[in-house]
Amino acid sequence: MRAVPTILHLDMDAFFAAAEQASKPSLRGKPVVVGGLGPRGVVSTASYEARRFGVHSAMPMAQARRLCPNAAYLVPRFALYRDVSNQVMELLGRLSPLIEPLSLDEAFVDLEAGGAADDTASARRVGEQLRRDILTVTGLSGSVGLAGSKMLAKIGSERAKPDGLVLIEPGTERELLAPLTVRTLPGVGPATGEHLRRAGMTTVSHLAEAGEDELVRLLGKAHGGSLYRMAIGYDDRPVVAERDTKSVSVEDTFDVDLHDRVRVRHEVGRLADRCVERLRAAGRSGRTVVLKVRRYDFSTLTRSETLRGPTDDPAVVREAAARLLEPVDTTGGVRLLGVGVTGLADFTQEDLFAQAATERAAGREHDADADSAGPADVPDLEPDPPTRRRWLAGHDVRHSEYGAGWVQGSGVGRVTVRFEEPGSSAPGRVRTFGVDDPDLEPSDPLPLVQAPPVHAAAQPAPAEDQLSSPASRPKSRSGGGGEAGADTSSP
Repeated sequence: MRAVPTILHLDMDAFFAAAEQASKPSLRGKPVVVGGLGPRGVVSTASYEARRFGVHSAMPMAQARRLCPNAAYLVPRFALYRDVSNQVMELLGRLSPLIEPLSLDEAFVDLEAGGAADDTASARRVGEQLRRDILTVTGLSGSVGLAGSKMLAKIGSERAKPDGLVLIEPGTERELLAPLTVRTLPGVGPATGEHLRRAGMTTVSHLAEAGEDELVRLLGKAHGGSLYRMAIGYDDRPVVAERDTKSVSVEDTFDVDLHDRVRVRHEVGRLADRCVERLRAAGRSGRTVVLKVRRYDFSTLTRSETLRGPTDDPAVVREAAARLLEPVDTTGGVRLLGVGVTGLADFTQEDLFAQAATERAAGREHDADADSAGPADVPDLEPDPPTRRRWLAGHDVRHSEYGAGWVQGSGVGRVTVRFEEPGSSAPGRVRTFGVDDPDLEPSDPLPLVQAPPVHAAAQPAPAEDQLSSPASRPKSRSGGGGEAGADTSSP
């Protein structure tokens, strides 16, 4: 615990949905829901306009549509979100070398380590300047919590939402925490919360009054002791600059169960390629390939294969995933598939590239031998039919005549596009095309804001909320959309 509030927690407001609103002028001020659009889809993020109807993250998309039928429902555009996240993290890097990213839209910063702040006044100035810089560079808002510990800084940013700043003065922790629900504390999920409720403990003050011995008896030495310390406001966890990623993975839940074995193999190969793309984007390689299969009855199988060394070769990962799939019974139908890589390293084992090439060459030789054996030995396979292009709501497109736009919807062989760009001052025009129109092509996301360089020096800012006690804290809100939590549940 610190005697000055120099630990900062930043949480971008409704990050995915806000980025979509910023890039699509026709959606500004309107309900926007981002997530999987199929019947089994789940909400990743809802704008504040949609939250007024009860829509929230991790909600089934079908339920969200019932609650807010007039919202814009969009698939995520992670390329855009990563670009904006990189801009935000760069701003944080100007404040301190100690940054602990928790997700694309959330991070802790140790202001003391960078010399950016050493007292309450300077910490507040830095927090306010950071919020202004984020708005200038990205066009989005973020909420900031400042405190003497990570736990309280995060509580501060949650209470600041949307688009605010809350500073918790060291020494006021216990008074602030006392009336809050036990679920506020890190490590208290639904199961632990219910266990504590049955013991008559529903607020943080109940935990503090129960004492460490009672919490250890209920929850065990490690969990009970840690929870008691947090209940009395003590949290000495440092901001950790490097949070080592343990694995990289991708998975898809299908709108309709897959029964065709050829389709299942195709999807596994596609997921393997996507997984390697993420692996390479992170500058990593991995040694163990993992396959996840959730069948029609919700039974989930996980299989893994460890290679001779780390690799980022898509062929190697595809082949390993295919081997893992081979013995899995998928005849009843497949609901979800996933491919991951664990045992990450910062280098690749070069001989694995040769291994993949050798295996592919062996496969070609086998095919040639089969061809020479005569037609009776080879099944007569029809060529794959051409695949009709899919246009997902929210994705970027470009038309040779109308320019940049995004997909509003598609069906029965048609796709509707709204042509507008992030800098447009008014909603753009709408046009409808055939899904195979040669003049319409997928496109990369356009940047949100073309902003001038931001000066790192913090300037004085108007004072915002400061918590000296729960009773005296004046809660104010300003600004628009934001997000209360990261996606999984995100993404």
